[in-house]
Amino acid sequence: MPKYVIERDIPGAGRMTASDLQGVAKKSCGVLREMGPDIKWLHSYVTSNKVYCVYVAPNEEMIREHADKGGFPVTHIERVSTVIDPATEEEAQAV
Repeated sequence: MPKYVIERDIPGAGRMTASDLQGVAKKSCGVLREMGPDIKWLHSYVTSNKVYCVYVAPNEEMIREHADKGGFPVTHIERVSTVIDPATEEEAQAV
C-alpha cells in the first residue's frame, strides 16, 4: 500500500504541550477508526511551526478525507517512492 508524507502548517506546533499532542492523537485515531483499516497513521514529526505525518493509504483522497473529518490542515501531500537509510550504503557495497 502506498506511503505518504503530509506536511501541515501549524504555527507554534513545537510549543504544544504533551496534553495538546495527546488530544490531537486521540482525535486522529478516532477518525481513523471510523474510516476503517485501509488508512493508517504511522508517526509524525513535530517541528517549530509544522507537523510532518507519515501515513499508509490507498490514495491521496483518503488522506484528505481524514484531514477534513479531523479538522487537520494539509499544506502538501507527497507519495513516498522509496525509503533509504544508512543500511542502504551497506546494501550497495554488497552488490
